[in-house]
Amino acid sequence: MELTDLIINAIGSILERDLEALRREVEAYSDDAQLWEPVEGITNPGGTLVLHLTGNLQHFFGTQLGATGYVRDRPGEFSRRNVPRPELLREIDAARNAVRAALERLTARQLTDDYPETIAGVRVKTGEYLLHLTTHFAYHLGQVDYHRRVITGSNIVVSAMQPAVLSSARPAVVP
Repeated sequence: MELTDLIINAIGSILERDLEALRREVEAYSDDAQLWEPVEGITNPGGTLVLHLTGNLQHFFGTQLGATGYVRDRPGEFSRRNVPRPELLREIDAARNAVRAALERLTARQLTDDYPETIAGVRVKTGEYLLHLTTHFAYHLGQVDYHRRVITGSNIVVSAMQPAVLSSARPAVVP
């Protein structure tokens, strides 16, 4: 397998894992209202972070690389409140589909080309930007986890960072 194919598969595998972890985080809140409860010193509650993460993936993967036609409302990601849990879960599914659509179309050549959109006034290579988006997702996933734990008072672990579910995972051979 070519290195570029490995990178594309790794990005997909990590985002698949992390989107499933985000789903478990949303489901671990005791009720829908807790997703939106503010915490002093924390700018965004869990629900806002879910909207931001899913909108981000649907735009940067889906619209720009997967030709999904998604139209992002970034200000709405941060201003909407009290979105019911079932809608948040549908957004997670839509983000997963956007990532899959993009990665199915992505070529090795595109990884070394500039990303199709200017990002914060600069041009970046697509491969590097997709890795950035993957780490951006993980960063905010951790924030959702902390928000949930503070609001619910529960230290339930949703097993977000499981190497065993990565696409290249296989049983270890013990000598």
